[in-house]
Amino acid sequence: MNDINEFMKGLLSSQYSNITGLIAIRSGKVGFEYYAPGFSSQTPIHLSSVTKSITSMLFGVALKQGHIKSVEQPILDFFPDYSLKRGEKTLPCLRLKDLLSMTAPYKFKNEPYARVYSSRDWTLASLDLLGGKGEVGQFKYTTPALHVLSGVLSTATGQRVADFANQHLFAPLGIAPVENITLSDRQQHLEFTRGASERGWVADPCGANTPGWGLVLSTSDLIKLASLYLGKGCWDEQRLLSRAWIQQSTSEQSRWGERRYGYLWWMMPETETETETENNGYCALGDGGNALFILPKDEVVVAITSRFVPRPKDRVTLFTEHLLPLLAPKS
Repeated sequence: MNDINEFMKGLLSSQYSNITGLIAIRSGKVGFEYYAPGFSSQTPIHLSSVTKSITSMLFGVALKQGHIKSVEQPILDFFPDYSLKRGEKTLPCLRLKDLLSMTAPYKFKNEPYARVYSSRDWTLASLDLLGGKGEVGQFKYTTPALHVLSGVLSTATGQRVADFANQHLFAPLGIAPVENITLSDRQQHLEFTRGASERGWVADPCGANTPGWGLVLSTSDLIKLASLYLGKGCWDEQRLLSRAWIQQSTSEQSRWGERRYGYLWWMMPETETETETENNGYCALGDGGNALFILPKDEVVVAITSRFVPRPKDRVTLFTEHLLPLLAPKS
């Protein structure tokens, strides 16, 4: 085993050099752990789009607590004062599930980073982009326009997203609270995405946290969040999420080519052994190579944090070809 661990450490340092931390657990025991020089399990790292899957967790908490009735609720239920644009017919028909599964239509072809992030109210700016003449049910991945979900959570719970997360998700798991991070210009945005070093959660000028990126946590924090899902929503005998939400949010709700998507979670590639009642696991993937992998049938969870690089080596391949055989060797 020591030889295998040394091989893995050499592989990571040579071929996955931007990985800062990795914790792999099977059946409640750490099977492999790695940190790049200068980093530890507590080092804060910007999680990029892994933030989306943590936002999905928060929707599960809000549903369990009754703040949200169902993913079938219309989006506009949470924005009663919003004024529809003339001729807009699609937006009133959109439901929460359409946003969570990335199947809502938008009024743009390319990601509207500048339009959303140069405005004062990112929720309103993203809501203005929702709807149009596109087809409901067609997969369209977005990050800036997903900010609508922040407004939904805040309206439903009466708290900003970070406060709700601190109280109802992070605190029960022993994760230190996060504070708002404000980025005032494009240069600060770039510097943050390339190397955030302070715990927190990016928020717009109105104080609304970004649901699709911007959360800064440690590898140790991530493995706790993954383990909560492996535990079917229970932590230390306290139920934080319903089993039904975990099943629903990590099952196929939409598809982009051969890639399957749940509610802000990616599904692992299909295999011959996958059944209708038990999928092959699921993952959260973020820019630069941040990742969470959860395989319930093997009782395996893996958390990976990474420094940003433009085109990192694929983490799914790292997991399936190297980490999984190490953690769950075939008999």
